Amino acid sequence: MSSLTLRQLRASSLCFVCCLLLNTPALRAALPDSPFVQESVEIFPAPVSTAVTSSALRSLVIDSEQRVWLGTASGVFRLEARTRTWKQMSPQGHEGPVFALLLGPDHKIYAGTWDGIQVWDQDHFSRLANVEGPVSALALIPGGVLTAGPNGVMQINSEGALPLTAKFPSTVRGVQVDLRGEIWIGSSSGLWHRQNGKIGPIHSLSSGPSSDVRALVLSTDGTLWCGGSGGVNGYRDGRWTLSLDPSKGLPDSRVQALALSSENVLWIGTARGVARYHQGGWSLLHSRRWLLDDEVRSIAFDAEGSAWVATATGVSKILKRPLRLSEKESGFRDICLTRHIREPGIVEKCRLTIPGDLSSREPQDDDNDGGYTAVYLAMQSYRFAATGDPAAREQARQAFHALEFLQHVTGTAGFLARTVIPSTWTRMADPNEEVSQIEQAARRVEDGRFKNVIHRWRGSADGRWRWKGDTSSDELSAHIFGYYFYYQLAAEDPERARVREQVRKLVDHLIENEFTFRDLDGKHTRWGVWTPDRLIQDPNWLLEAGINAVELSCFLKVAHFMTGEARYQEHYDRLLRDPRWRNLIREAKNLNPATRTHIDDELLAFVYGPLLLLEKDPALKRLYRQSFDRWHAAVRPDVTPFFEMLYAAVTKNTRSLEAAVKVLRETPLDLIRWEVDNSHREDLRLVRTPELEHWQTPRLLPPSERGVPRTDDNPRLAVQGDGGRTESDGVFWLLPYWMGRYYGFIEAPR
Repeated sequence: MSSLTLRQLRASSLCFVCCLLLNTPALRAALPDSPFVQESVEIFPAPVSTAVTSSALRSLVIDSEQRVWLGTASGVFRLEARTRTWKQMSPQGHEGPVFALLLGPDHKIYAGTWDGIQVWDQDHFSRLANVEGPVSALALIPGGVLTAGPNGVMQINSEGALPLTAKFPSTVRGVQVDLRGEIWIGSSSGLWHRQNGKIGPIHSLSSGPSSDVRALVLSTDGTLWCGGSGGVNGYRDGRWTLSLDPSKGLPDSRVQALALSSENVLWIGTARGVARYHQGGWSLLHSRRWLLDDEVRSIAFDAEGSAWVATATGVSKILKRPLRLSEKESGFRDICLTRHIREPGIVEKCRLTIPGDLSSREPQDDDNDGGYTAVYLAMQSYRFAATGDPAAREQARQAFHALEFLQHVTGTAGFLARTVIPSTWTRMADPNEEVSQIEQAARRVEDGRFKNVIHRWRGSADGRWRWKGDTSSDELSAHIFGYYFYYQLAAEDPERARVREQVRKLVDHLIENEFTFRDLDGKHTRWGVWTPDRLIQDPNWLLEAGINAVELSCFLKVAHFMTGEARYQEHYDRLLRDPRWRNLIREAKNLNPATRTHIDDELLAFVYGPLLLLEKDPALKRLYRQSFDRWHAAVRPDVTPFFEMLYAAVTKNTRSLEAAVKVLRETPLDLIRWEVDNSHREDLRLVRTPELEHWQTPRLLPPSERGVPRTDDNPRLAVQGDGGRTESDGVFWLLPYWMGRYYGFIEAPR
């Protein structure tokens, strides 16, 4: 085909894309990149001298100079300024348990301890006379402090310590003084009240929502919030006003701490994280993604509005700051470029030899390294197209060369490696293994497509690399996706020629091997089968038949578009003339919960875009649109930003874009793949849908309550993550952001 014809063909396709985009409603009203509140966390492990038990850390307070004080089983500690070091502040001989801390009206720190009251004045603690320990609760009163414990209740002011003659329960968990000066005591025998010198239980063993009140906090409207073993209850004007328990959305009913933020958000510390309640809405901070552990003991706020949460093993500072999507993108991209590109340009997550410790990171291989490098290639191509930044074009070029190398390293005419590692590595995923005939037989009984692959890893001709074979359909689908958008959006003419040649080699390899990926053993790989007859007739390929039919149609369409060679179109036309093939495509998305996977959702996303953007025949466009709509109806509830950006770009239907951008905003900054376990939440009843194989949450939780995703992950899994042993590259976020910028769905920063 002449270069003129090829340019015309390319221009025709680009014109189609531009016409589609000009008719997209989102282009007339791009979602603004306005500031939003981004939360993040800083971790301060417990002082080394405290015992790591559920009762080690008991109370936390912030003084007028914004210093953090911690009451522990080993005394009072203070966080040294601009460090993560805790300094012992209790006087020698008084390092025993501290049950409560309070910032007094005189800006002094009061500590309720095992032996009474310790008061910090200027530079040391001193013990108050006439106050016997233990003191388990403290509260402010006009001009002084109220203390409570097994020995009773006392008022401390400038005149000294005055005991109250009234008899309260001895197991005092919390104490509050309301705006009228009335005293409220939370105890193991309920809520007690002192008014006009009279004492009585408001909340007894036989009435009220909880008999064990462990935390009290007073709101500005006079509501007394009481937290205990049954949840949280509001009391005002002589009656219970509101009950917050799992039926109302509280994730854990074992309440141990309460605090009110300046925005009047109720922070509820439980045995499994911090639940936050405001105007009927809930959010949850739990797992190591937010807290050192989930056993919350105390909560306090500093002058900047950051929350300090004391748990059994340390303190977590939850910070809030205004952020824009463009700023968030810059941070994620920096993480990707700094920590997630390894020779010869492979992009994926890295291993943390010490869970959560980024200084312990080292590169690791993955079966889908090539696929996720291709997604990175597409992301950088969109970034270049949206900004014209030459660095984006160069980074895309480097990623393409890495993908090109995955084919060259095999020493074949068109077979593709999954990944490569330096030959000096001694550790890799799925090393070569010998499988006995007995084990092979057992695996074949369970898996009709089992293939005994003795040599997963082979050496390169120059001895510098080991490359991994048994390449799957996932890899080729992702490669074609990355090549197509690189070719269209970022590659210059010399690079376009290399992309064309790469696509030609890969698709020719399929054609020459009966539409299979044929490995060096002369047999097709386990997942690399697109043979039409097998997809249509072989029961072993029933579950993948529709997906693979869409994939092969896309491969041929892209090959014809790039090369202009008629033979690719001829194969394509022959397949589409068969009604059985068209039916496979129409119902490509598997909706059966017993066999559905989210991996298939991603594979289809890779190939729908090029196929729908290139096809001009009205009948075939209708067919692909039917298939695309069926897929989108299944994936839309997951609100995966990549999928929603793709669907809006192709169909001009932008109804899900706001939800997708909301996910981009709410995604936490921490990309470490901590384990996030939602299986124990009392506000959820786990289900076996949409995938029958796994326990899942009945509703889609906010990104802050889930693990770090990959696009092929099920976002509803009850347990996600790998315990902080890896960090994500962030491309799952970066790709949809730059798609949104390129297609005009997200406003560029001003």
